[in-house]
Amino acid sequence: MDAERLILASRHALAQSRTVPEIVAEAWQAQALAQAIGGRIAVYGPLELRAEARGLAETGARGTGALDHPGPRGGSRAVRLSGVADAREALLALGALLAEVGMALVSVACGTDDEGLYWQCVEAIDAADESTDRVRGMLRRIAEREAARPPDGNRGRAGPPAARSRPARPAAPAPTRSAPRPADLRTEGPAAAPASGLPGARGPLAACEAVGARGTVGARTATATALGVPDTRESAAGSALGPP
Repeated sequence: MDAERLILASRHALAQSRTVPEIVAEAWQAQALAQAIGGRIAVYGPLELRAEARGLAETGARGTGALDHPGPRGGSRAVRLSGVADAREALLALGALLAEVGMALVSVACGTDDEGLYWQCVEAIDAADESTDRVRGMLRRIAEREAARPPDGNRGRAGPPAARSRPARPAAPAPTRSAPRPADLRTEGPAAAPASGLPGARGPLAACEAVGARGTVGARTATATALGVPDTRESAAGSALGPP
């Protein structure tokens, strides 16, 4: 079984422990697991971690020897260790387990009247603290190794080169509209032809004004004159009368 799963099982079992023998047994399990993980990294782990890993294995062995208790229920979990897939994550979880074991042993030592158990707890607490220091030392070395790695050229890119954003082009200037010309400067088209179609015609409005100016008498003649059309009645009458 992987180291992280075994550590998770030990943390769960320690949280469920209620009696002193159960707490002491789980403290022994944690120290045995620290010994097994340290020995595994010392053999198969990175070179920069092997010295600290050997120290962790030795401290774990001392911690298991400090506790005198019956055989753990279900046997030792450490014997089921098959490997350490992620050293950093396994060490982080082991450090948390050892801290919880130390606090549990402090509560046992403070509440017992058995002098022998008290000193067992004190020695096991000291071993748990030393194991925690070894774990922290290995985590520091892992962090230093990560920092010494050359930066990845592709790190920090949001996507492939084709997907990266390009600088926006400046917007094209908006077309300017010419100011409207004043009404008096606009070119007018050719004047409209008179309504009558005859040259010199002044239109119906001028005819009406002429009628209003001359009165009722001679209205027809005035209208015909204004429109530029000879009065046929007067012409006919002149023709009938003949020359004077």
